[in-house]
Amino acid sequence: MKTRWMLVIAMVAAMGLMVGCAKKEPAKPQVGNTQANQPVKTAKEGVIKLKYANFPPAPTFPCVQMERWKEEVQKRTGGKVQIDTFPGGTLLDAKGMIDGVIAGQADIGCLCMAYQPGRFVFENATALPLGIPNSKVGSLVLWDVYNKYKPESFAKVKVLTMFATAPSNIMSKKPIRTLAEVKGQMLRASGGAVEVLKAWGAEASGMPMSETPDALQKGVVQGLYTSAEVMMDFKFAELCKYVTLTETVIYPFAVVMNQKAWDTLPADVQKVMDDLAGEQCEWTGTYMDNHVKESLEWSKGKGVEIIALTPEQLAEWNKPLESLKTKWIEDAKKANLPAEQILADIKTLIEKYSKAK
Repeated sequence: MKTRWMLVIAMVAAMGLMVGCAKKEPAKPQVGNTQANQPVKTAKEGVIKLKYANFPPAPTFPCVQMERWKEEVQKRTGGKVQIDTFPGGTLLDAKGMIDGVIAGQADIGCLCMAYQPGRFVFENATALPLGIPNSKVGSLVLWDVYNKYKPESFAKVKVLTMFATAPSNIMSKKPIRTLAEVKGQMLRASGGAVEVLKAWGAEASGMPMSETPDALQKGVVQGLYTSAEVMMDFKFAELCKYVTLTETVIYPFAVVMNQKAWDTLPADVQKVMDDLAGEQCEWTGTYMDNHVKESLEWSKGKGVEIIALTPEQLAEWNKPLESLKTKWIEDAKKANLPAEQILADIKTLIEKYSKAK
């Protein structure tokens, strides 16, 4: 009898052990962004998690400024905010950027207003041939004009900062030394720059920048028209052995945040971002100008010829572009914007920041 009870007790103990082993361990909480299309606002221990989308490749200047902004926010909030960045259109592409941010696909996004001139009529006034000499001046002018007028096109988002490219130049396989030589040339361009090329009598292709190297090699395009940092960033110096310094229009950019995401941020975090806005604008412009100089020097080392135009030549190149200003004024008035006053403000600010050290 004693032996039988001992066997029963042993069997019960063994069954209990088996049941215990079969129990699942509690699932470990996941921290961070596990899916690019599912924004995570917060992680455990109260850390605020944000997603920042950008469309150009990581080495380019819009993404360099993105990483700098991210690091400054994380540092100035003492790690209270953590930002995951998504360059290269991995979360949102260029034309879908602002709508994606409004919809909450990303908390923050960087967009180029020149890619949607009909939507951003006000902001693209800075993309007119108004004599903006460099990225720093263009960035500061853009930021000041935005803050004065607060255009309706950004009513559904929080604008975190703005900045501009350096002025655009022609990069080509064959030398272009005169206005006559640009006529009929097929050049890659985007946004409002397309209209500049048309005014000069050139042909424009709006292909993505990523497709341009292959198009240059195949002769589909003879060059491109944009700011000169791409000579180094995209290695166009290997294909375009001439840069004509037209120094014309800039491309305006904005960094925007989903309004609901902004509204849920603590006041001290909002202050950090607000305080950083103007500083980031100036920092990006300064970085861009230095980077363009670096790119041109690097290109010279690759055998690229830099073609500088005389003041008389520049006046000749700029004359056909007056029609672009007239067209913008007409469009702005249709949008109930004070067109002449906006242009006057921009010119005043260009003069102010061009004189500043």
